[in-house]
Amino acid sequence: MSRTKGFVESEISKAITQWEKDFLGRGSLSVKTDIFRDMIIVNLRGILTPAEYLVCETKEGMLSIKKVRSNLVESGVEDLKKIIFEITGEEVSSFFTDISTRTGERIMVFKLQNNYEKTFS
Repeated sequence: MSRTKGFVESEISKAITQWEKDFLGRGSLSVKTDIFRDMIIVNLRGILTPAEYLVCETKEGMLSIKKVRSNLVESGVEDLKKIIFEITGEEVSSFFTDISTRTGERIMVFKLQNNYEKTFS
């Protein structure tokens, strides 16, 4: 049985949600994954706690939350790369992430060594 792009995107979303729960102690409210050329783009919504939103009302607080959250994810990046490899069979060559303290969204971009999207055409 060949796997569809939508199926693989859904599997990545589920695996990253489970990683969040196991590693960070809680998951985001929703996760959407898109495979685009040699990138896997994961959009996580609802990742900030109500307390974090309050802290983000000042510039210092916002920078502090961004730094702490970034450090947490970066400390688990090898696990994330392993998740992507186990689902896709593709090595991750680089990883990028940022968080919006206004919307409570995180974007993760996994840059792969090959154009993975081509495997679905």
